[in-house]
Parts: sequence; C-alpha cells; structure tokens
Amino acid sequence: MLTSDEVVFLENLGRRDVAIVGGKNASLGEMVQHLSNLGISVPPGFATTANAFRRFLKGNGLDQLISETLRDHEAERISLKEAGQKIRAAIVAGDWPDGLEDAIRRAYRSLSERAGQSEIAVAVRSSATAEDLPNASFAGQQETFLNVVGEDALLSACRKCYASLYTDRAITYRKLMGFDDQLVALSVGVQKMVRSDLGGSGVMFSIDTETGFDKVVLINAAWGLGENVVQGAVTPDEIQVYKPFLERDGLVPIIEKQLGSKELKMLYAHGEHGRKVRNVPTSKAERARFVLSDAEALELARQAVTIEGHYGVPMDMEWAKDGETGKLFIVQARPETVESQRKIGVFESYSVKKHGAELVRGLAVGEKIASGQVCLVGSPEEMNRFVDGAVLVTESTDPDWVPIMKRAAAIVTDHGGRTSHAAIVSRELGVPALVGCANATELLHDQQEVTVSCAEGDVGHVYEGISELQVQEFDLKDVPETRTKVMLNMANPATAARWWRLPADGVGLARMEFVVANTVRVHPEALLHFDDLRDESARAEIDALTKGYENKADYFVDTLSLGLARIAAVAYPNPMILRMSDFKTNEYADLLGGAQFEPHEDNPMIGWRGASRYYDPAYRDGFRLECRAVRRLRDTIGFDNVMVMIPFCRTPGEADRVLEIMREEGLERGVKGLQVYVMCEIPSNVIRAEEFASRFDGFSIGSNDLTQLTLGVDRDSDRLPHLFDERDPAVEWMIRTVIRKAHDAGAKVGLCGQAPSNYPAFARVLVDAGIDSISVVPDSFLQVKKHVAQGEAE
Repeated sequence: MLTSDEVVFLENLGRRDVAIVGGKNASLGEMVQHLSNLGISVPPGFATTANAFRRFLKGNGLDQLISETLRDHEAERISLKEAGQKIRAAIVAGDWPDGLEDAIRRAYRSLSERAGQSEIAVAVRSSATAEDLPNASFAGQQETFLNVVGEDALLSACRKCYASLYTDRAITYRKLMGFDDQLVALSVGVQKMVRSDLGGSGVMFSIDTETGFDKVVLINAAWGLGENVVQGAVTPDEIQVYKPFLERDGLVPIIEKQLGSKELKMLYAHGEHGRKVRNVPTSKAERARFVLSDAEALELARQAVTIEGHYGVPMDMEWAKDGETGKLFIVQARPETVESQRKIGVFESYSVKKHGAELVRGLAVGEKIASGQVCLVGSPEEMNRFVDGAVLVTESTDPDWVPIMKRAAAIVTDHGGRTSHAAIVSRELGVPALVGCANATELLHDQQEVTVSCAEGDVGHVYEGISELQVQEFDLKDVPETRTKVMLNMANPATAARWWRLPADGVGLARMEFVVANTVRVHPEALLHFDDLRDESARAEIDALTKGYENKADYFVDTLSLGLARIAAVAYPNPMILRMSDFKTNEYADLLGGAQFEPHEDNPMIGWRGASRYYDPAYRDGFRLECRAVRRLRDTIGFDNVMVMIPFCRTPGEADRVLEIMREEGLERGVKGLQVYVMCEIPSNVIRAEEFASRFDGFSIGSNDLTQLTLGVDRDSDRLPHLFDERDPAVEWMIRTVIRKAHDAGAKVGLCGQAPSNYPAFARVLVDAGIDSISVVPDSFLQVKKHVAQGEAE
C-alpha cells in the first residue's frame, strides 16, 4: 500500500528506487517483490522517502543552516565536531511538517495490525540515497535503533536517523568519497523486529572477503541482536560454505567452522529509555557451541546464492534468526564493495622474509603487510593524539573511528570478526587489519615498533620490530597454454584461497601432515587411547581442543577433512592429489600426545614412515582415521576431485596391504571415481615400476627424496650440497625410465618439487621425457608455466 509520496511499504519498492529511499530500503523492497517466492524472508516494513527528509529540512528551515555550518567548517572557522553537533541538535529539535507525522503514524499502525499487535516492536534503520552502492558501502555511517515500540518513540527515532546523516564520520566519509552533501538525502526504514535476542544473528558475504574467492559463502554468527557482530564488539563464529555443492542432495559442503568466543549478546530491555536494548555476558555453554546448526548454515548459504544470482554481483548481507520460531530472515543486502572491484588480471603477493618475535595474533583482514609505531587509542575522543602512519591499536571500532582509520598504516583490535566494522572499513581503505586479537591492547604499547602481517593466511600476526618484506606482482593476462599440466603444491588451508585466480590445472600435491600438525595438532593414537595418555599437560590441551566431541577420534576426522576441504575447493573441478601423512617418527612425536606412541630412530628419514606405518598394528588405526577423513571429504562434503597418494611405498606387497585397509574404509580404487597414486621417491619404485603401475593409477615423482636415495646423499648435509643435484644424469635416468614404464602400462606420471622452478632447463627435460604434469609452489607457477611452454615449443 502506498501511504503517501513520503511513506512507502517495502513491497512497493525495488532497487531502481535508490534515489527515493536509499540503497538499503530499495534493496529490501527488491527482495520482498522478487525473491519472497524463492525462499528469501524479509521482515515486513515501510520506508520514509527522500522527499520526506527534504520536506522535514525545509519545513524547519534547516537547509540554509546546514549549508552555512558546513561552509564554516570548510573554512576552518569551526571544528568538525562543532559543525556536526550544531546540525544534529537542530534536526532533533525539529517539528514534523503537516501530514508527514500522520503518514508515519498510520503506516506504523498498519504494520502493527498486519502482525496482529497493537504496538509492534520495530527496527528503525537509516538508508542514505548514496549508500550501499557497488563502489561505496557507507558501512554503518548512519544510525540504527532497535526494539522501538510506539508511535512517539518511532517519530523520535526517525528524527535521530535524520540527524545521523551529519555525524562527524558521515560528513568525513562523504567528503572522502566525493559525494556532495546537498545531493544526499536520508530515508528511514521501519521493519518488524525479529526475535533474534532469543536466537542469533550476524553477517554473511557471497564471496571470501579476504581473497575474493567467489565460490564460498562466508557466515559470521553471534547470540542475540546483530549489532555486536556489525560493530565488532564480539568475536563471532565463522562458517564457510562451498556454493557449487549446495544443490547436491545429501552433501554438507561446509569447508570451515571456527568457534568464536561470542563474549556478549544484545537483548531487549523493555521499559528502558533510548534504544531499549542491553548487552549481557554470554554463558559458558553459549560460548562453547555454534549459534547455527549445519542445516541452518546451509539454508543461509542458499539464500545468499539466490540473492547474489538476482543482483548479479557479490553481496554483503545481514541475517537474523527468530528464537521463537527458528525462522531465518535477511534484514539487509547490499553489493560487496572491495573484492568485487579488484582488477582481475593482476594481483600482488606479500610475504615476510625476516621478522621478529610474535607479539599478538588475530584474524587477518586483507593480504598486505605494514610496519610502524603502535598508537593505543581508547576512544574516538582521543583521535587528536593519533599519529599519521601509526598502527592503530584499540578494543574495537565503530563508524566514529573512520577519520583516524584512514590515516593508519594498519589496524589491530581486541574484538570483532571478519565482518565487523573494523574489517569492512579497513578493506575499503586498503589498510591491513587484525581483528579479534583478544589482548592486543594489553600486550602492545605506545611507540613500539611492530610489523602487522596479513599475508600468512587467515591468522594474522603482529611481529616485533620492522620486518623485511617482499612483494611480488602476478600478471595473469599472458599465461601461455601448455599440453603438460602445471599444478600447485599446497599444504596450508589458510592460504589456499589466495591463489584461486591462478589458472592452474589443479593441486598436484596437498600435504596432509601440514594440516595435521597445524590444524588438528593431536597425534591420532593419543585420541584413540586418550584414557591411557600419561602426559597430563597434553591430556588437558587435547581435552580443550576436543570439547563437544563424545568420541575424540571424531575430532581428528572432522578437523582434518575441513582443513583439506579448503584446499580441494580451490582446485575443484580439477584434481587434488592428496598425499596421506608423511611424517617421520620424530615429527609424529612432536604432535600433542605423540611422544608416547613413537619409537626413537637414529635415521627417521629412511625409517618407519609412509606406507610401512599404515598397515603396522602400532599405527593402523591412526591410518584408518586418515581414511575416514578423506571419505568424509569426498562423500559428505562433496569433493570427489580428491585423489589419494601413498608416500614411501617400498614394495608392491606394501601397496597391497595399504590398499586393502583403504578398501575396508570405503576408499576403493576405481569406485566413485577414486584414483590412487604412489610417490616415486625410492629406486625400487622405478625398478619395479610395472608392478606398481598395476596397483596404482599413477606416479608422483618426489625429486628430493629420489635424488637423495639415488645418489646416496643426505639432502640436509651441509658438507655435501655440491653433490645434491636433481639434474644429475643418474636422477634424470630414473625419471625418464619411470615415465616410459608407467606410460607403457597406461599410468600417468607427475613431478612435485622445486627443481623446475630453480632450473629452467630441468623443466624442459621433463617435457622432453613426456611428463604428464609438474606441480610447484604457487609463487613459481607463472615462471614454470613459461619454461614448460618453451620446452614444448622446442
């Protein structure tokens, strides 16, 4: 129903109405009109128009006052703070013009009647006509008022929304983005409150906010009303969902779950003045469990995909779960404004070559690195003491902080997640940030020289001192086509998505042991025999890591499969060749609880490792857990592009024993498209290549170990480096021979190692020998691709 030209119900609005009701309200109307029948639920409501705002200003004679006040500020006759206060006070004291007040009252009554209530609780949100645009988010620039009940309270909240168009941060941001104050108007959105105070709420993006990886939905969640997540007052849960598998029946394509501390929750506070909400600490039980079930996370992700598909661009959305009905609602949707604007053809990679001791860690925002002196700031009122180019360290930020955030080299906060205000604004400004650090304001001090690194994956670090940095630029416009597949070596799930734009042919080597060491952290036997564990310190740490798991072995399967899924997601639909764990005994012993289950070996490099462990009674059950993680990765999450590789398999007899255990665990070669490779790193793999080829689909040459064992040279010896050379004729003979024998038997051969990167001629030798694929670290991809193209052209 159209109440007037100044008040419009959401169902009568669409995204073409930005000039009338601002980006936020236009988007809500668009979803109500076009997406309700596709399962997108938006709370009902109405909006005041830009015309109503202009009429309010004109009726109170405020146009001239605003213009003169802003001119006085521009001429430095008054401060920004004085200008903003003067304008806001005048707006809040204004009277409603004839007819406009009555229109708002009648719309509120109609909304209440629709809900079957006399006075419905509403959220009152500001929607500027220049916000939520593809190139400017105006994140949190204007006010929101929650749990507003009654006509008089609504009218008061509307005035305050109008006034918030002239906060210090809003005036500054418009100037920064080049928007003319005279051309920006404000609409007020009034929506039925979702009882998320009894449930939860949060933010989600239809794109990875740090890398631009476009195949995931990122969801942040906290208990209670959503302001805490948006403002970064809490560290929320974080869930990533793989979009391409959402419509496949029976799959649960969640590829990351990080439990947030969720320190506070915002609740209704009936009877109080003002916003009528309050923050209370969460319980231990609430902090220890996820806000969303897996099914709810998948439902939200499907809604994100639907909304993105309708708008045709990556989207930034806010959601709320009604605690009474369990229903999920979308309460805002706007275009994502950072990653979607990035140039596709060129990207930069940052790395720290040398750094000092780690001082603080948190969630990394962006992929850059910055150094400078720490400047601890407690509140925006202290912004005059901030030094340009310093590292801003504070508990959390809100839009009042924007004037100093844009002057910072980097930003570090105690609270917040990757969808908090600090994260959103720092991305937009191109400033690296660490959020959710917990204790940065306690551990860092003013004028301390530090380096803030967001270039090492999801976890960012603050290092002591000014570090040595390296920046590489990758131009993807002229990548040559090659017959030989060039793939990537990957181990760290946290950094995998950084490389999704590389036109690689898949992941030729994914190192399981890295994920076990850095993500799982626990020896599998320590989980299987937890009650017998003698190390009390390890028991306590394992108990904390596995909280919520009745069967501690399930922690290993779940955590390992999720870590591997983030690598598989970057490769899909190309193959990911996953090497099963290839720790040496001393490395297994370093895992939590591991020392009790590992023997001491004088030479673990050629000791109890690889296939020999997998069928041994002392580790066989641990290997079964590895297999179950891979089966979950393929069958439950959905990454059937994952192939398995067995390392250090000395004899065909060992291969038979390992393959039998895999078959028992539901990983049978040839079933559901599963291919199984073997590492070629021992001379016996070459000598008996025909026998290995009858058991495996292919070989992956580990050039380091093959060189070491062919030449009898310890690759780590500081006395024999002149003898360790993958280009030695004996090693080349081994490589050419296994390629010939494998191809004769119908098996494929790849090579994973640095030699093709280090020696261009070596890449051409591999091409000449007929290698099927070469797998290298991402930094070397373009270089090796060019070497291979040259070799194929010769």
